[in-house]
Amino acid sequence: MVFEDFLALAPLLVLAVAIVIGLLVAALPGSDRMMAGLTPLALVLALASLPMAAETAPRLVTPLLLVDGYALVFSGLILVAALLVAVLSRAAFAGRPGRPPRLQEFDLLLLLAVLGALVLTGATHMISFVIGLELLSIPLLALIAYPRDEPLPLEAGLKYLVIAGVSSATLFFGLALIYAATGTMDFAAIARTPTAHPAFVVAGLVLVLVAGGFKLSLIPFHMWAPDVYQGAPAPVTAFVGTVSKAAVFALLFRLFEATGALASPAPLWSLSAIAFASMIGGNLLALLQQNVKRLLAYSSIAHFGYLMVPLLAGGTFGAEAGLAYLAGYSVTLIGALAVVGLLRPDASGREAERWSDYQGLFRRRPWLAGLFALMLLSLAGIPLTLGFIAKLYAFAAGIDGAAWLLLAGLIAGSTIGLFYYLRLALALFAPAGAVAGPADAMPADATGLTLPARGLLAALAVALVGLGLWPQPLIGLVREAGTLAATEPPALSRPDPTEARSWTE
Repeated sequence: MVFEDFLALAPLLVLAVAIVIGLLVAALPGSDRMMAGLTPLALVLALASLPMAAETAPRLVTPLLLVDGYALVFSGLILVAALLVAVLSRAAFAGRPGRPPRLQEFDLLLLLAVLGALVLTGATHMISFVIGLELLSIPLLALIAYPRDEPLPLEAGLKYLVIAGVSSATLFFGLALIYAATGTMDFAAIARTPTAHPAFVVAGLVLVLVAGGFKLSLIPFHMWAPDVYQGAPAPVTAFVGTVSKAAVFALLFRLFEATGALASPAPLWSLSAIAFASMIGGNLLALLQQNVKRLLAYSSIAHFGYLMVPLLAGGTFGAEAGLAYLAGYSVTLIGALAVVGLLRPDASGREAERWSDYQGLFRRRPWLAGLFALMLLSLAGIPLTLGFIAKLYAFAAGIDGAAWLLLAGLIAGSTIGLFYYLRLALALFAPAGAVAGPADAMPADATGLTLPARGLLAALAVALVGLGLWPQPLIGLVREAGTLAATEPPALSRPDPTEARSWTE
């Protein structure tokens, strides 16, 4: 490795050094306060190092990682989302009754998971794929079960453990089939390598798609999502719904572009069927929910069904649309779950999950209710919000790829989604007793609203409306980064395509 390689890896190195320092700090008195400053600082420094890494891009750092515009913009999105989660989690846990839990372990696990997510954005090899995915998934198990003295998070963590095991086993089997047929672990080399067993490659890619479906909670691999979203603390739910899924999506897009997987009918039609079922099924199931976190879980299933439209469209514009959609969805979901995590309806310390917890919130906390309503409108794709720009990008990607059936699913799913988003938004302005709930239901009020939390919530609202009214900065950013995930650095040479037939042919 040369100096430029270390520059390209600067965001990952910053996080790795912060994790080592955090492990040493954890043994000192007052480590909780130290980690409260170290974690946001590490994420800010990693963000600040992205321009330095961009000066070397595109650069292949060993055969494992490709640092290009695509990886860097996804890394920026992940780091911003993680920074929001890190700050808001402090406020959410501080609002719990009794003594707040020590969060230094929480912060260390968060940094480890973010490091794994960054590895996935640049992975171009099966080894970096597996390392990044496990580095993301294993800390996530403990984060979901945090704090460990409460039964519901422990149950959610155990369920995620089972699903993560099934997902990993499916992934490894799929990668083994691909390697057995091609003899290579490099994504770009898979499509160029002649093989006597193309069916093995197709079957392997379908299994990788199934593993990705588990991670993205797409139908029919969605069973874990409602229970995990409900059981995990709201900040961790936000992390699962944004950072974890964004990293997996970035990896799948690069993998399918590099291998040309969607040129084969089996992966193409499998993914199309999964996307359509997720768009319609996720919204229909959300209509039946009376728990806000479960509603957001089924909503997430639908939104990642929408996100499959840019993935199927592929190419430069598909990458642009995917980035834009994830940016809009991440800002919106983190804002919505921040409100959920900050509200406490009773002395038990539970989060505000019931619809009745939100009745009349506008009379008690008008700005917090307005923020939550704004997030719901953005999730619904109402114009003048960032969510509308994201939906518009997904729709344009579907037109570009002539995916007419998926466009019909996107329109139908968005229409269904309007009902439950607006119904929940109306509950914020309803008088006491107007929303059905338990007889002893008490309206929720906000706790733990620290100054940093207030500032970040205000910044989210400004970003949501500002980019909805003037989306040019976002469009310019994703357009610059929308290079194909399969693009190789100029120093790498491609073999003569006439020397070997692709397995997709």
